[in-house]
Parts: sequence; structure tokens; C-alpha cells
Amino acid sequence: MRRRVLVLFLSQVILRVLVGQVNHSLAAWHMHVFLGALFILLPTLTLPFGEGLALALLGGLLNDAVAPVAFGTHAFLFGAVHVLLFRIRDRVPRDQTLGLIVIVLLANLALFLVFSFIEVAGLPVAGALWPRLILDLVWSQLLLVAATPWFVALQERALVLVRAQPRPAL
Repeated sequence: MRRRVLVLFLSQVILRVLVGQVNHSLAAWHMHVFLGALFILLPTLTLPFGEGLALALLGGLLNDAVAPVAFGTHAFLFGAVHVLLFRIRDRVPRDQTLGLIVIVLLANLALFLVFSFIEVAGLPVAGALWPRLILDLVWSQLLLVAATPWFVALQERALVLVRAQPRPAL
């Protein structure tokens, strides 16, 4: 169990670094991508509840450390999405790439909208920000379509390399 959590957390660190670099490159165009749902996708759909929740919270804290939001915001919302996805995971096609992409797109949309409403609510010019936020959402979702198969394959391959694959559910 510890190896599995450690390997998946290290893959989250890799993803956090790559997303940070992409956002740094996009800053010149005043753009930002958000791939929050990708941090919790595989742990939520394949691991037992406790391990998946631990990884969702760790991934959230990892994102909280670099984001200008109240510390714990990502962790709380990632944990909430983990609980929701875990409850429906037996009813979704999680063994097909297209199913994973649809799940991650819907989860990312929900996370993005909740974060946007939380952070924009108190600003005096909130209405002026929504066109830019919608554009950021579109770019984020397009990048998710491309990145999801790669990141899931990276996580699965890392688990195989350290012999820490999750046991199949009965």
C-alpha cells in the first residue's frame, strides 16, 4: 500500500511540475490551464477508498502549495470529488480510454467552476473576468483530452515497475 501511494504521489508531483511549466509559458498570453481532476482520476477509480482519498488530499495540498488560494481549498475540493466519483465508479466505464476522458472532463469542469465561483465571488469586477475564465476552461479541457491517456499510462506503468498494482475489485 505504501509503495502504491508513494508512486502515485510522485506521479502527481511530476504532473504538478509540468502543469506549472505550461502555465509559466502561457503567462505571457495571460492564460492558465487547470488539470485538477487529473490528479485524482486513477486513484479514485482503481484504489480502495482510503488510499484514493489520501492521494486526493495529498494532490490537493500539492496544488494548494503553489496556488494563490486559501490553503486547503484544493485538498477539500479534491477530497469531495474523490468521494463523489468513488460512489459512482462501478457505474462508469473506467477500463476504456474514452470513458476516462469523459470522467476527467466532467470532474475538471466541476472543479474549475467551483474554484472560479469561490475566487471571483468577492471581486468588484467579477463579470469582466468570466470571458477569460471560459477561455482558460476551454484550453484546460483540450489539454486534458491530450494529457489523460499519457498520464494514466505513466501512472499504470510506474505501478507495474514497482510491483504495486491495485488488486482487481471483486
